[in-house]
Amino acid sequence: IDPELVVLMITAYASVETALSAMKKGAFDYVAKPFKHEELLHILQNGLKQRRLQDENRSLRTALRDQARFTEIVGKSPKMQQVFGLISQAAPSRSTILVIGESGTGKELVAKAIHANSPRAERPFVVVNSGSLPHDLLESNLFGHVKGAFTGAVYSKKGLFEVADKGTLFFDEIGNIPLETQAKLLRVMQEREFMRLGGVDVIKVDVRIVAATNIDLRRAVEEGRFREDLYYRLNVIAIALPSLRQRKEDIPALVGHFVEKYARENGKAVTGVGPDAMQVLMDYDWPGNVRELENVIERGAVLTTTGQIGRDLIPDHVRTAPSFHVPHMTVPPEGISLRDVIANFERRLIESTLDSTGGVQKEAARLLGLKPTTLNEMIKRHNILLPRERERERRAVKEADETTEKPTPA
Repeated sequence: IDPELVVLMITAYASVETALSAMKKGAFDYVAKPFKHEELLHILQNGLKQRRLQDENRSLRTALRDQARFTEIVGKSPKMQQVFGLISQAAPSRSTILVIGESGTGKELVAKAIHANSPRAERPFVVVNSGSLPHDLLESNLFGHVKGAFTGAVYSKKGLFEVADKGTLFFDEIGNIPLETQAKLLRVMQEREFMRLGGVDVIKVDVRIVAATNIDLRRAVEEGRFREDLYYRLNVIAIALPSLRQRKEDIPALVGHFVEKYARENGKAVTGVGPDAMQVLMDYDWPGNVRELENVIERGAVLTTTGQIGRDLIPDHVRTAPSFHVPHMTVPPEGISLRDVIANFERRLIESTLDSTGGVQKEAARLLGLKPTTLNEMIKRHNILLPRERERERRAVKEADETTEKPTPA
């Protein structure tokens, strides 16, 4: 039976008690016999109007909820559409979810989206900063403690598992949790119960676990830094977030989102980013991912004195970072030496990076992800001249040309 069906009670035994009872049980209205057809028709019309309003309100709530599902996660790239699909499929379940991605890719936003689209949406969403607390304090935060459990425990305190009961507990950077705490976490996940530190009473909880990591947990297991049984318990459904450099087509949409956000927060009429600035943003590889891009746009929105964020408001490290595009290449019929192509590309990339750093090899090595000694070896192998050496050589050639062109005295 439809729970929102319009119910009209008609009775020959009219009384205040029966009317109140009918209304409490869900009746829209109450009519006593005998009644006029016009009166009954009027009541039915009002009931149908209310039902239509209820349907419209439900549709509006659904539309708003759907619109808000991923409001903070911006992206139309195929990789992000795959992420959205996994969130939609996994959120309604009770399964544990492991979100994998580099720092700044938005792992906590994904966890919040999972919670918001789950049956637990109206319940607490609690974050555990796994790597920011020492072992004993982390366990006290997770499981709570009773009065006198340790020095300084002057009162009993609920842990985050109790706070998150019926909701979602999000472990940020779970790979940083000590092995001893991992064992206790595994037991809570298996038994759905625990005891406060220093306590004897068993506390039962119903918590959905979502964990995030920016390290390879599989390798951590092999190295003995992470429990294998806990890894498998967490890795029921894995959602891998792409880095921003893997989805650069989303940068314009992300920029628009952050411009609107920080223009609104700062009460400024900023309409967007200039074309030159956008090209710089597109060329940069964003090692800090979406978080780094957001910080750059926030800075630009605050400092701009015009309606746009110009190239001059992009931080130096972003503007001067070397960028390159791999050209489209077709192998000729006679073949090509892959070794020569790679060597040529390597040489050009090192020269471009040295130019961008003014010949500072240590900084160039950092940008290329190399040790300074390795870069120095590659410079020697490719016979690469530093910018100042190339400039010196260029001047020498120019002076030699000028000397040659001077007329010989008669």
